[in-house]
Amino acid sequence: MSSNPTQNPNANFNYSNAQWKQQLNIPAKDTRPQTEDVTVTKGNEFEDYFLKRELLMGIFEAGFERPSPIQEEAIPIALTGRDILARAKNGTGKTAAFVIPALEKINTQKPKIQALLLVPTRELALQTSQVCKTLGKHMGIQVMVSTGGTNLKEDILRLADTVHVIVGTPGRVLDLASRGIADLSDCPTYVLDEADKLLSPEFAPVVEQLIDFLPKDRQIMLFSATFPMLVKNFKDKFLVKPYEINLMDELTLRGVTQYYVFVEERQKVHCLNTLFSKLQINQSIIFCSSVSRVELLARKITQLGYSCFYSHAKMLQQNRNRVFHDFRNGICRNLVCTDLLTRGIDIQAVNVVINFDFPKNAETYLHRIGRSGRFGHLGLAINLITYEDRFLLYKIEQELGTEIQPIPPTIDKRLYVAPSALDEDQSQKPDIEAAQSIQRIQDSFQRPNNGPRHNNPHHNHQGGYPNQHHQHQHPHQHQHQGNDHRGPRQHYNQNPHHNNGNYGYNNQQRHHNNNPNYHGNQGNRQPQNNNRNNNQPEPGLKAAS
Repeated sequence: MSSNPTQNPNANFNYSNAQWKQQLNIPAKDTRPQTEDVTVTKGNEFEDYFLKRELLMGIFEAGFERPSPIQEEAIPIALTGRDILARAKNGTGKTAAFVIPALEKINTQKPKIQALLLVPTRELALQTSQVCKTLGKHMGIQVMVSTGGTNLKEDILRLADTVHVIVGTPGRVLDLASRGIADLSDCPTYVLDEADKLLSPEFAPVVEQLIDFLPKDRQIMLFSATFPMLVKNFKDKFLVKPYEINLMDELTLRGVTQYYVFVEERQKVHCLNTLFSKLQINQSIIFCSSVSRVELLARKITQLGYSCFYSHAKMLQQNRNRVFHDFRNGICRNLVCTDLLTRGIDIQAVNVVINFDFPKNAETYLHRIGRSGRFGHLGLAINLITYEDRFLLYKIEQELGTEIQPIPPTIDKRLYVAPSALDEDQSQKPDIEAAQSIQRIQDSFQRPNNGPRHNNPHHNHQGGYPNQHHQHQHPHQHQHQGNDHRGPRQHYNQNPHHNNGNYGYNNQQRHHNNNPNYHGNQGNRQPQNNNRNNNQPEPGLKAAS
């Protein structure tokens, strides 16, 4: 199956069996420890699959050494042309598991679209297309990204030239196919990445319509971490004797340590500030529940002196792309976002995920915390839990079969920091000037007409809070100890002061009872008046209207 390497003018290598691999530009070996999610393999090598040498060159130059478990299971089956239903954890190599066989089957002498890779978000489309280009850089394969929110005319002009692989979102690809601009009649490979999302009611009709444009002898491959009943219905309708792969003996990544902090809403920002000062964060992703809370929190983080980007669906696509690109390249440490970035986004430098707003369901939680601990490496997930979140936390633990522990006074760095960096002091230090320079870059972005604007009279340009609630206070002012009222599980109430003053509150500065908001030890608790020593509202993010 090896092709003649001299056909590719960009590959000037000595191709003798003894020397071709030695002449590759292989990156330095990643020495970080890895978990069993990616290390427990059958011992196969990429050469065992008889891939084209040009493809092998791209694989090794991308830093791949041996196939991960999902790649071992999927690649040989995909190469036979059989339909696949694959379930594996986030961050274990799913993208390469379908990109490698898709590229292997491309005939570059044929100027036709031969692989269609669908993803649910624009950011994931950009990332997946980059994987295709990186692995196929010696093959002469032409890859195109096609997503909504970009200029349709540019896509039309691009398709006038040769395109072998389209990576895109369903709506835009269907638009191009329906107009006869994207000819999918010779496209035998159809991949749905994050299939559970693509087969949700939002996307499923479009995904199914696209099948009508494909040849009858197509191959359909579905990849995801979760497979609800919607996926089964699609499988029964469209897949022919699919090969099913399930590597989900447990749902959460083994390398991600999970903690919760019990806080009140108005003290979340202070808690986040404490986490920044205590944790050795390489890069972090912080999730909020709404667009407005994302922007407000990003501005507050900047006020505290930490560099921060934010991203959400109401930003212009070109600006979302820039944020994603700059964050991936390490321009700043922190990214605040909505669930826009929960799907498939792979930034290996992220070692901490913080749920500033706790998610409503287990699926979202699973995808959020999967942004850390990528490809078997170590990561940390910290959840800020309010009184109202306590039953959600218990429910998600039950559904995922995991246990989220109360945060200890000190977190062992070995749980989320590479051994080579353990002796380094990489905790974040406030730098107002640097943080404001990042904020000015983000503020220069132009928003769509329907996007949030900070010239809204209800927004304070300085602090990012509604004016009527903003208090000019030091971030450590008005602190008090929080108590644990999570509910159903017995140990939740055994240690009401488990935060030990490190991540929650300090009650010495407030005239409160020991338990400032909730009284009694029974399960049915009602909020009580705070008996504050002043009538001013506390600082904190206001919920989105």
